[in-house]
Amino acid sequence: MINPESSPILGSLQDLIDVVAKLRDPEGGCPWDLAQTPESLTPYIVEEAYEAVHAIRSGDRASIVSELGDLLLQVVLQSQLASEAGQFTLADVAQSISEKLIRRHPHVFGDVAVADIAEVKANWEQIKALEKGKTTELLSDKLSSYAEKMPPLNAAMKISNRAAAMGFEWKSVTGVWAKFDEELGEFKAALATPDTAHQEAELGDLLFTIVNLARWLKLDPDKGLSSTNQRFIDRIGQIEQYIDKPLTDYSITELELLWQQAKQQLAQGD
Repeated sequence: MINPESSPILGSLQDLIDVVAKLRDPEGGCPWDLAQTPESLTPYIVEEAYEAVHAIRSGDRASIVSELGDLLLQVVLQSQLASEAGQFTLADVAQSISEKLIRRHPHVFGDVAVADIAEVKANWEQIKALEKGKTTELLSDKLSSYAEKMPPLNAAMKISNRAAAMGFEWKSVTGVWAKFDEELGEFKAALATPDTAHQEAELGDLLFTIVNLARWLKLDPDKGLSSTNQRFIDRIGQIEQYIDKPLTDYSITELELLWQQAKQQLAQGD
């Protein structure tokens, strides 16, 4: 075992553990932290994960360090609450993932030989299925896991990739474009009806087809949508720098003109 006093990494981690324990101390701790439960903290796990991804994409070192710290805090907090309840500790969490990594990398920690990344992935899935007491994991079980545990856009890409690997695939991207045209037509037809559930179902089919197009074209739909969101925000911000009254006081024609001006100014780097 490594002595925490001789390791800056373990020493810093122990400092964080001690800080969290102090925040949760019934005698002198923080009222907000003491009021939290594992369930009340779960939204922060998702929020901090997204913020960490944003920081990584930005490439800003200070932001990455800060956001990864916030994400690590959520792991330590959940482990602290579980420890107080006599369920598990942070040591159990760390040991569990270490054992899993060793178990699922027999080509590194054992004597299994692999030729490429595809074999690594295949071995990973086979070992994972055996851990669940199955010879192989059913495709439907795997896809359900994606749908249950991931945001819809990310889940759609995972589902699309896994299904394609199992043979549910078009022969060419031309087939995907044909499916897009078909789903677009069905969505438009649904909009002509009063059935909202049917409209949403057809919208979902159209979005899923767009995800498949992204997969074929080797594009990241999540990154693409995030980029669009940011461009929209940037253009609104650009407009707000030059107007002298609330946005609601402008007509749609005036707003469109301001929008085009902002778009051009940002494109020119103004």
